[in-house]
Amino acid sequence: MLLGIAHAISRGLAWLVIAGALAAYLWPEAFRPVGGVFLPLFALTMFAIGLVLPLHEAKAALQRPGALLAGVAAQYSVMPALGALAGWTALKLGLSAPIAAGFVIVGCAPGAMASNAISYLAGGATAFSVGWTMLATLASPVLTPLLVSWLAGAALHVPVGPMMRTITLYVAAPLLLGIALQRHIRPWQAAIEAWAPALASVAIVLICAYAVAANHARIADAPLAVFALVVAVNLGGYLLGWAAGALFGFDPRLRLTLAIEVGMQNAGLGAALALKHFPALAALPAALFAFWCVLTASMLARRARAIAPV
Repeated sequence: MLLGIAHAISRGLAWLVIAGALAAYLWPEAFRPVGGVFLPLFALTMFAIGLVLPLHEAKAALQRPGALLAGVAAQYSVMPALGALAGWTALKLGLSAPIAAGFVIVGCAPGAMASNAISYLAGGATAFSVGWTMLATLASPVLTPLLVSWLAGAALHVPVGPMMRTITLYVAAPLLLGIALQRHIRPWQAAIEAWAPALASVAIVLICAYAVAANHARIADAPLAVFALVVAVNLGGYLLGWAAGALFGFDPRLRLTLAIEVGMQNAGLGAALALKHFPALAALPAALFAFWCVLTASMLARRARAIAPV
């Protein structure tokens, strides 16, 4: 019965994301305390993924540095271009300059940590997803401000130390610990493989709900055109990420992973940068993107898993 519950949670991720976001919008105060626990919960998720991550995949990723660099190149070319195009369109539609700058910031952020869990749930190449996220995040202190300055005409100070500590503590360290402990958990391997996707699903639902609750006021006042542009940037990221994978000669599984990695952005970081360096309205695209990209990626993961379960 418990295993059935675990499978039901992972299969129903998209609906749970919708329900969680709706509840967070209606009762934001109930979800704001999640801000104090979602990072440790995400670390627990990465630890669980490390326990079940096939070691041959991790070795394969390290043996293909060209593929890792190609993925990061796609991340920092496709999404900044889409963000700049969305910002230009926002201005043409009569939206404010801060909102236009907000789209540029979203496009220039590194990939989201949640993409690692989504790739795992989709049956993608999780080791490559983690590698791309880490490399993109490590490059972001240099690339993000330069790209935003070039595309939006504004210089940013990126918190290098805190950002690197976050990716180390909540992505790399728990994942590596899980991998290191794999040989000690073989008697419980089947149960862990069943519950790891469920744990990842719960973490994603809570992260998404918190993003909605923390930005409740900005979402309530959002013009419809902002929603439309968020949808367009996210969809464009998936499609062009898949196309980039085909251009690089990736197999379908790796193309799917790259599409997820490119289409999902660290909108939380984007919102923080926007709030610190721009008028508050600049955080609106990031707040909406944080929810929308998790929702669509969850639906994509469910569909991909149904087509080619692994």
